[in-house]
Amino acid sequence: MRLFVAINFNDDTRTQLLDLRDELRSCSEYGNFSLPENLHLTLAFLGECDLKQIAAVKAVMDTVVFEPFEAQVKAVGRFRRDGGDIWWAGLYASKPLLDLQRVLTDKLITAGFVLDRREYKPHITLGRKVETTAVPWQIEPFGETVSCIDLMKSERINGKLTYTAIYKNHKA
Repeated sequence: MRLFVAINFNDDTRTQLLDLRDELRSCSEYGNFSLPENLHLTLAFLGECDLKQIAAVKAVMDTVVFEPFEAQVKAVGRFRRDGGDIWWAGLYASKPLLDLQRVLTDKLITAGFVLDRREYKPHITLGRKVETTAVPWQIEPFGETVSCIDLMKSERINGKLTYTAIYKNHKA
């Protein structure tokens, strides 16, 4: 299974993210825009995992303890790519969020996972291969209190990219 650990959002936050996505889509010539149910904040991308690795991820997640914290979206930006950019909603890189991501990835690496060690830039993908004349913009911040992280499975079902939570950590 192709897996990642993420923060999923409540309906109010998701609606505001969809408004941003739709604003971007309205001024774009092309793009593969995220489905509403797929809007999430990745903490650690694991890739293909077998049953033993899935058990190891769950065990690591069970040891991650954090206090609930505010995750706030602050801007719309992009990563430039040939063939169309990746556009995202960027979050404040708050200490609680960065600490959670660092503790999680450190524990996963200790458990034997090979993870990307680039600087973490918290963002929610709004669209890929986007061709637009839009420029990144600031927004009135919005968000929610985070108290749970999810182990997510990524798969194609009838040609549609689908993310499903298969395990939750409510240790907060």
